Amino acid sequence: MTVASLWIVAEPAEGSFTTTTLELLSHARTLSSSISVVTWGAGASLAAQAGEFGATTLYDVGDLGAALPGAPVAAAIAALVAAKGAPDAILIPTSYDGRDVAGRLSARLDRPVLTNVTGLVDDGGLMTEHPVFGGTQIVRARFTGEGPGLIVVRAKSFAVEPAGGAPAAVESAPVGELGALGAARVVTSHVEERQGPKLEEAPVVVSGGRGLGEASKYALIEEAAKLLHGAAGASRAIVDAGWVPYSHQVGQTGKTVKPTVYLACGISGATQHMVGMMGSKNIVAINKDADAPIFQIADLGIVGDVHQVLPALIEALRARG
Repeated sequence: MTVASLWIVAEPAEGSFTTTTLELLSHARTLSSSISVVTWGAGASLAAQAGEFGATTLYDVGDLGAALPGAPVAAAIAALVAAKGAPDAILIPTSYDGRDVAGRLSARLDRPVLTNVTGLVDDGGLMTEHPVFGGTQIVRARFTGEGPGLIVVRAKSFAVEPAGGAPAAVESAPVGELGALGAARVVTSHVEERQGPKLEEAPVVVSGGRGLGEASKYALIEEAAKLLHGAAGASRAIVDAGWVPYSHQVGQTGKTVKPTVYLACGISGATQHMVGMMGSKNIVAINKDADAPIFQIADLGIVGDVHQVLPALIEALRARG
């Protein structure tokens, strides 16, 4: 291994690290033997999980109260770099908080950020891989100059694989004085109601596109997803049209999914959508246009009217019980 050390911005969620954090920890072990995490909130209580996935040190920023993580976490990491020296790279999940941390840390350390990363390889040094042209080509990049590489990695890029290590040693990571940067506070928050699994974690995803014709027909997508014990997704086109919330969007500017089965209904297969779902194990497409791009990556293509095929599928699933 030529990568001396890696730090990971480890996002806490409901008493655990987020799935993307665990993906980063799992893959980081293949690149370096020195893995540390920087986290907040639950902090020290996650030391066992950090160690289980290969981290030897957990830097605890502490309870942030009502503050957004961006400013305090970036400040704490910058202080750690100054005090302990820079790692080869800092890996950051692609999320609202992750992107905020990355941008602020870039300003503090005067280092660029590489985003939309789906691969990390040790090729005599750390190389990042970025899909372009709808994922048909992969571009590689490498950091130069002094200081850590700041790398923002897309969800579902790596498998989650525990290592079974001992709990990570916990060290405090003071934030320091933030001044006006620390003035913003979360006044209230909203958690969208949902039934069934999270979209990004569901084993089956049923997504609808503009081919549904109208917003009311999205109920067919939700019904099929429920019967398949999966989650309902959507193309950017119908999200932009206001048919469904942004939280349902699959694609480059939405969520990345990697289910066992992805059922695309009335989705033509725009590049930005396919980037978010082409890693699915089995892709089934329903579209009346036999030349729709989605059929180029589908394992099973059904050329037909989604308004006829979906109700027939739903009826069959109900009959199965």
